[in-house]
Amino acid sequence: MTSGTNPRMPSLTGGPVVILDRPQMGENIGSVARAMLNCGLTRLRLVSPRDGWPNERAIPNASGATCVLDGAEVFGTLAEAVADLNYVVATTARPRDMVKEILTPKGAAMSLREKTASGAACGIIFGCERTGIESDDLPLADDIVTVPLNPAFSSLNLAQGVLIMAYEWFQSGLDIQSAELHTGKSEVADKKQLMGLFGRLEDALEDAGFFTSVEQKPSMQCNLRNMLQRARLTTQEINTFHGVISALIGKRKPAAQKQGHEK
Repeated sequence: MTSGTNPRMPSLTGGPVVILDRPQMGENIGSVARAMLNCGLTRLRLVSPRDGWPNERAIPNASGATCVLDGAEVFGTLAEAVADLNYVVATTARPRDMVKEILTPKGAAMSLREKTASGAACGIIFGCERTGIESDDLPLADDIVTVPLNPAFSSLNLAQGVLIMAYEWFQSGLDIQSAELHTGKSEVADKKQLMGLFGRLEDALEDAGFFTSVEQKPSMQCNLRNMLQRARLTTQEINTFHGVISALIGKRKPAAQKQGHEK
């Protein structure tokens, strides 16, 4: 029996999905799997791993956490990896010029606990070892997590970052009280529904001439998406928003047709 392991003891499972965005080395993925299982996390998703998957180099560093590696899912994009999730946090050490709530690992763990207890599917995003999370991908996250460390040297390797978050998740469950999110008969919208709304709203705004500057369009889209993320929309609210867009488009088309006839 390896030191620190006891197959006769019950193993903890469940918790949020750990998502590694563009991980580079199999050894690092193995170390992440070990850190996850230390704290009872078992669901791992990999977005475009540089060296492919499965990767034999991950096994030694996993130190027996092969159940995490065996169950790992691979996705082509980060958007695909979070599409079925309702609440996602992203870890980053770099300040970003966008409006988002910044949580400590402990605060994020409590938020993840509350959302999980209410039935939401949750995830934690970790960027690649070299560059972290791309700014364009941050709107996919509801909140940002930053570890308070030495301001002059706050760099963590991938497994360290995962272990800190996983440990806070584990600790938050020791005295956690049940929480319930009242959403009526509707459910919290998943990321696929939210991204569908993003696309339709942006198309409608494009047709209406809202994006007056090509240079400013990406930042305006990012701001709109962040606003909608903070709203914590339910499936019913998403459908209502689609109805609003349909109504506005319907009123605009007759006006455009009338102008065409006058010409």
